[in-house]
Amino acid sequence: MAVTVDVFGTLEDGRKIEKYTIENSCGMKVSVITYGATLTNIFVPDKNNNFADVLVGFDDIDGFVNRSDYQGVTVGPYANRIGGARFDIDGTEYKLTANENGVTCLHSNGEFNTAVWDAEITDDNSVAFLYASPDGLNGFPGNTDVRVEFILTDKNELKLEYYAVSDKKTVINLTNHAYFNLGGYDSGTILEHEISINASHFTPVDKFSIPTGEIKSVEGTVFDLRKPVKIGENIDDSCEQMSFTGGYDHNFCIDGYDMTLKKAADVKDPATGRRLKVYTTLPGIQFYAGNFLKGAKGKSSKPINKRSGFCLETQFYPDTPNKPDFPQCTFEAGEVFTCETVYKFLCD
Repeated sequence: MAVTVDVFGTLEDGRKIEKYTIENSCGMKVSVITYGATLTNIFVPDKNNNFADVLVGFDDIDGFVNRSDYQGVTVGPYANRIGGARFDIDGTEYKLTANENGVTCLHSNGEFNTAVWDAEITDDNSVAFLYASPDGLNGFPGNTDVRVEFILTDKNELKLEYYAVSDKKTVINLTNHAYFNLGGYDSGTILEHEISINASHFTPVDKFSIPTGEIKSVEGTVFDLRKPVKIGENIDDSCEQMSFTGGYDHNFCIDGYDMTLKKAADVKDPATGRRLKVYTTLPGIQFYAGNFLKGAKGKSSKPINKRSGFCLETQFYPDTPNKPDFPQCTFEAGEVFTCETVYKFLCD
């Protein structure tokens, strides 16, 4: 096991962005940069032991600054959407930046993913990224200290351990927005990938992709992914939910949630045999199939086209602060938020 550090690029204001690369004894390599605490590369083997980078993204800092659809970034202080760009805590209304359609607050207006994080090597297989979120930025209350540790094991598991604590009562919902393509970042669409999600229910959305508040059974719907289904099989279904989001872009409610590590999803690329299993201590997982990717220039100058990558964002449900029946993510001043997500790579 080893960690190496390189300069990834330089921002316009002169700040250097570092890249930390962890390699395990199996040859798997993971790279993370200090801009946005962003995953940039994950090299894993296929069934013939050929390694490829399975992260869709960019080779240079300009891509992450100017062309990004959140590829690989750490998202917070509240991942996903908050309806009406506002919420209440104990009778106090907090108005947020409405950065999506002038109506919703999406991914906290990009606060975490455009910040430059501090980094420290914590072991020969791990790096921690640290950021201090200031009180009131984009409307969120509290000075919040955040730590995300990326740990690579010799079992080809990438563990993400999150920690946050604020000096005010606030909402906290952190995730990583990696776009995966198990065929390799330049291998085309992910429509032939087979996915299963450990969820008997999902949260339907309105036309602004805000949950209606219903926790609906997947039984008899295109959201029944409890058994493996090709991503492309029902993605263009004409039902209202798919028409609102242009394909899969929904939160699934993980079965058996009890704040311990649970299997959330399993994806396989039949062509290469690569497989990804996702585990999390969080109650939800947002499955997004890259419906709105528009061909931005990515790695090796290849276009990042529609449905060339999929996201499995472990999280609290979207709009939780406005939905009292959802598992809640409001934390008292000084109360510690922790969670863990594991991406385990295998070959069949």
